[in-house]
This record gives sequence, structure tokens and C-alpha cells, in this order.
Amino acid sequence: MSEQTAQSSNQISLAADALALLKRLINTPSFSREEEQTADLIIDFFRGKQIPVERLANNIWAKNRHFDERKPTILLNSHHDTVKPNKSWTLDPFEPLERDGKLFGLGSNDAGGCLVSLLTTFIYFYDRADMAYNIVMAASAEEEISGRGGLELLLPELPPISFAIVGEPTEMQLAIAEKGLLVLDCTAHGISGHAAREEGDNAIYKAIRDINWITTYQFPKVSPTLGPIKLSVTIINAGSQHNVVPDTCTFTIDARVTEQYTLQEVIETIQANVASDVKPRSIRLKPSSIPSDHPIVNAGLALGRHTYGSPTTSDQAVLDCPSLKCGPGHSGRSHSADEFIYLREIEEGIDGYIRMLEQVV
Repeated sequence: MSEQTAQSSNQISLAADALALLKRLINTPSFSREEEQTADLIIDFFRGKQIPVERLANNIWAKNRHFDERKPTILLNSHHDTVKPNKSWTLDPFEPLERDGKLFGLGSNDAGGCLVSLLTTFIYFYDRADMAYNIVMAASAEEEISGRGGLELLLPELPPISFAIVGEPTEMQLAIAEKGLLVLDCTAHGISGHAAREEGDNAIYKAIRDINWITTYQFPKVSPTLGPIKLSVTIINAGSQHNVVPDTCTFTIDARVTEQYTLQEVIETIQANVASDVKPRSIRLKPSSIPSDHPIVNAGLALGRHTYGSPTTSDQAVLDCPSLKCGPGHSGRSHSADEFIYLREIEEGIDGYIRMLEQVV
């Protein structure tokens, strides 16, 4: 048997193992902060391959056999938590179902297919002694809620990371930039009074003036990959009864931020232009990117992939190193009823990850 044939046979065997693991993961509820059982499954999967594995809360990680502290390290990361199924499901979300070349089940597309493809890729390279890089695999928790008990908790335990591949459904295209997320809680202040008389200072009207600025303002610097910063008012609340002028009106801004501005710069710009109090819930979820000429990006381009900027957030937001978001599956299927991934997408994901890394390591 030739070396190429042996490698191909090995990939087929690994893909079968990946599919079997994905079915077990679908069969095991793993809502954010409730991922104990899927963490156990991933540990069992590693141990079944005789690979030492470590655990921190519900985050699982492992290093390649010939890990060398003198070498740079690549992080492979995806998450094993899911959202809760919505009421539109017609199938059992926890029953893995193969039909018409698809695998149905909660988390199959987001991000189970990515996770098992990266796990398989890690195993493929695990025993290699000739690599210029180390490889660390991390299966993280709490990604769907941007929780502090996920990858952010694990990062201090990991070696310094040269660059990362974050597994999210991108159809194996190359998301070389990702918008950061700011959630801003705002309060407009007025003076209460009787609605029938010329009394008070209506906080709703003050909030409307601020919201009008938010909906029309354009930040001058536009990202070449991510486009403009996007501000959206998504929640508003005021008033207690029909005949009382409200003295407060609260509203929430969802801000999708590009690499052109720091999160603090965005906050300060909004605060300088609205009368309402503006308080960020967090400044953790930063924009992320990787140079368009990075070796792993060039490796993907050589396979016929294209680059783009992603408007959605992922575990990339807590990484300080260059990171590429890439994985099998389609983003539009995420969080949808009767979620699925094509079986061929898992095979293509494993093959794509391996071929990209082969050109780098």
C-alpha cells in the first residue's frame, strides 16, 4: 500500500469515528453551562485514542504527542455547547437522524460538525514528530452565551498561541475578520408629571432623540473586510401608567464593532453624542482578524477558498492572537429548527483542515 493510499484510508477511518462521536454529542443535551456530559464524551473519545487529555470546568484540551515548548503553537478550537431548541422543531432535536445525505440534530451544524472535524484533524497530526509547530486542541464550553467559563477561562492554562483556527460553520470559506460585540445599556432621564397638564420632561422623547442619532450616525472609518460599524437599538422600556409622564426610559444598543476602532473609542463616541447615560455590559468581545497573507490563509486560498469578514461573534472574540474562523456547515442553519449538516460537509471539513495545515506545519 502506498503512503498516499494509507493516508487516505486513515482519513476515512477517522471520518467514521468523527461521525459516530457527533451522533453521541447530538444525543446528549449540552446547553450552555450544562455541558458536563458532552465534556465526558469528548474525554472518552480522546482516551479511546490513547491521547492524554485535560479538563478545566467543561473545557477539554490536549497537546500533540511531541509537544515542544521551543516551537510555536497552533490552537484548534470549537465549542460543544448548544442553544436550546426552538418550538418550530418537527424532529426530536436529540435524536441523530441520517436522511438524504444529511445528519439532523441540535448542534449538528453549530458547531458539532466543526468540532468533530477539528478533533479528527488533531488526531491525524497527533503523532507527527516532524512538525514546525505544536498543535493544541480545545473543545470549549459556554460559547453560545459568550460565557466567562468557556475558552476565556481556559486560555491562561494553554501555552502561548501563534495563531488559531476557530471552528464555526463557514462552508470552509475563510473568515479572516470578525466583528466584536458591545452591548450598551442606556438610560434617558426626565422629570415625571401628569400627562394631562404641561408638567414634567418626558424621558421617552429624550430617548427618541438619542435613538435617532444612533440610527443615523456613521463612524467615519470603514473596515475593508467587515464594512462599517453597525449600531442597533434592540430593547426599549419606559412608563408605568397612561397618565404619568415617565422620568426614565431605558434602551439597549447592540454594537457590532470592527478593527478600525477600539471598543472604548466606540463607547466614548456614543457617550459624547447622546444625552442618555451609556454603560457597557462588557468590553471583552473584541474584533478579531488574521492577516490576509498569513500562511494558513494562503493555504486555504490555494485550495480554492475565498476570504470574507464575518458579522457574527464566536470564541475568536476572546483571543489576542491572529485567528481564522473556518469550518464545515452553513451559518444560516445555526439555531434553526430541524438543524442539519450534510455528511459530505464533515468529510470535506476534515480533508480541508488537514490539507491547509499540511502546507503550514
